Amino acid sequence: MRKLIVGVISGIFLTASVAQAHFVLLKPNTDILEEGKRIVCLKTWFTHPMEGGPNMDYHIIDSGVVINGKKYKLKWKEELIPALKGSKKKVPLYKTRFKIRRPGVYQFYVDPEPYFEPAEQKFIKQIAKVYVEAFGMEDGWDQPIGLKAEIVPLTRPFGIWEGNTFRGRVFINGKPAANIDVEVEYYNKRGVKVPADPFITQVVKTDENGYFEYTIPWAGWWGFSALGDGGKLRYKDGKEYPVELDAVLWIKAYPKPRGVK
Repeated sequence: MRKLIVGVISGIFLTASVAQAHFVLLKPNTDILEEGKRIVCLKTWFTHPMEGGPNMDYHIIDSGVVINGKKYKLKWKEELIPALKGSKKKVPLYKTRFKIRRPGVYQFYVDPEPYFEPAEQKFIKQIAKVYVEAFGMEDGWDQPIGLKAEIVPLTRPFGIWEGNTFRGRVFINGKPAANIDVEVEYYNKRGVKVPADPFITQVVKTDENGYFEYTIPWAGWWGFSALGDGGKLRYKDGKEYPVELDAVLWIKAYPKPRGVK
């Protein structure tokens, strides 16, 4: 998804080559809930996480949380944030709170409307997922929840150290997605600088059975976006354009304890 973007967005003239790796960011306040705490707070928006923007238009069609095969709906509150720092254009960010009532592994997901990307002449539809383990019960993290685009982890997706290798399997429309790109980005709240554009988005490929792996270099939230084929969709100009159907998964890596090399 790397394009040379030359144009005007919200009054800001862009002339540089920018890495356009789009990610639906779905972030809870924790991936591990211990006894004494009952509320998980989540927020979600559509952005370029390593670069800190631009943020894009984003509308949720469906969302929920699945535990032990049971689905519960989520209710979101919408806020408006700048598309770019200093921009007058605003786009949605959503927040919600969910009360945990029993131990288990909670799979939160959001399924938004397709987004039309003019620079790439295609729609992008990303279905994002994140896990929260509650009160020490760890069963079920390796079970799919039936999303049209889904990464099923082979590495437990919580309690992860920096330096761990994460493995997953991609399913698009219920079938293993062979030989497709999986883009990987860090949610860069700390202003980490990279030496060149290729470092912004890491890329690995699935094998013939849809498996991939990636070693997490440092602590923080990391997103995996597997780029699948979602057919075609008609745009408001009357033309049909391809749909990139992506499976997105967010995991948190924890820093090594002090004294550990």
